[in-house]
Amino acid sequence: MSSIQILLSVFFLIIFSSCLPTTQYKIPKLGAFQKNIHRTEPQTSSKSSSKDLVMFYYTQTLDHFNYKPESYTTFRQRYVIDFRYWGGANTSAPIFVFFGAEEDLDDDLDAIGFLSDNAPHFKALLIYIEHRYYGKSIPFGSRKEALKNAETLGYLNSAQAMADYAAVIMHLKKKYSAKNSPVIVIGGSYGGMLTSWFRLKYPHIALGALASSAPILYFDDIAPQEGYYSIVTKDFKETSESCYNTIRKSWGEIEKIASKPNGLSILSKKFKTCFPLNRTFELEDFLDSIYFEAAQYDYPPEFPVSIVCGGINKASAARTDILDRILAVVVAYMGNRSCYDMNEFNYPDAIYEWRWQTCSEIVMPIGHESNSMFPPAPFNLNDYIKDCKSLFGVLPQPHWITTYYGGHDIKLILQRFGSNIIFSNGLRDPYSSGGVLNNISYSIVAVSTVNGSHCLDIQRASPSDPHWLVMQRKIEVKIIEGWISKYYTDLLEVKDQTPF
Repeated sequence: MSSIQILLSVFFLIIFSSCLPTTQYKIPKLGAFQKNIHRTEPQTSSKSSSKDLVMFYYTQTLDHFNYKPESYTTFRQRYVIDFRYWGGANTSAPIFVFFGAEEDLDDDLDAIGFLSDNAPHFKALLIYIEHRYYGKSIPFGSRKEALKNAETLGYLNSAQAMADYAAVIMHLKKKYSAKNSPVIVIGGSYGGMLTSWFRLKYPHIALGALASSAPILYFDDIAPQEGYYSIVTKDFKETSESCYNTIRKSWGEIEKIASKPNGLSILSKKFKTCFPLNRTFELEDFLDSIYFEAAQYDYPPEFPVSIVCGGINKASAARTDILDRILAVVVAYMGNRSCYDMNEFNYPDAIYEWRWQTCSEIVMPIGHESNSMFPPAPFNLNDYIKDCKSLFGVLPQPHWITTYYGGHDIKLILQRFGSNIIFSNGLRDPYSSGGVLNNISYSIVAVSTVNGSHCLDIQRASPSDPHWLVMQRKIEVKIIEGWISKYYTDLLEVKDQTPF
């Protein structure tokens, strides 16, 4: 990272930190996978060799929905193609398109394996498209200019992003004479929401969609506001009752210590914070982030929730007090460090862009319930609006997602209107509380696993994968096979008919 990038990151972190919500906790970032930026253990990677991937840039239109002169401004949108397995346009071999979401496309190429793992079977062309405003797909010439104010950020939304994907796909189908190659769009988390909405909005472009861990129902009042944290609580309670009880009691203990003279100094020393605590929120938010990240990305074989609870239970056996047990959580999850930065979970480069998206249209009302292992903190829309107005000078549109894409009465509407969407979920994923968990029709189907976690099914396959995960992926492949087979049958029938 260059010195300019570092300065920009620090600048936006300062802005973001100074405008943190006045309510107790932030909305968890979606993210298709855990980036492992917090853990100290060495990580293994089976990413594709760079020689197999060819990078391109598409001259993308800034505004697809307006015709003012400034709407025709363009920017360079990055996409990557893997040609290794494609059977070619002459055979109408399929095209798998991965929708990048709120991160750098390079991160997706390292982690997402569903496309490359299954491409040989389908003889598919693989395309990975980066989301506007993330990675290297930055309008206005630089990240600094793109994030300057609400006017420049106003072009960052889901509808513009999907129109980008449509333009790139159509361009490539024409470029490679692949008019009859069926397109399957694949995405996880926010990217999974985009793929499901894309199939509904652009059925003439995408034959089908795999939407992994896509909480499309976590808007308005469709899913319970406490759903996310109730599953985090369930994951910990099922893993260890004593671990759950320790965490539940720890919040009161933190507040008790903080109320003493020099209480924040005591907590700062106890938890080895890199900078003195100014308020208990900083520590509580840091711990909250550890718990929800461990639950959301509770991947085998490490199972982070077990790592967290292992730290607590080991400290409990040594008869330590509650806060020593919680410190053991930090050490077990983050590694043994000289100090711990309470802002560590707020450092990812894309946090400012994602905060804009959640302050404009992606308003997910997530709160803590009173009987979870967290202190009560219900979602307060008025406070949320106030925070977003302070940060960006705009008012969130909490009902826009369901107005534009739907969501209410989803089975009644989509069973006759939609088709060819797989909603896959792992039920240990807190965001599954806002996911589609039941079949909507014969071709809009839910594929769930009891032990699965966030977007696990689209991660790279490994010999150590449990049987239930292997079977989940096989079911998804079988469904996609059916879509493509039916498409080829329909294609032959159309070719045999007299043209209009």
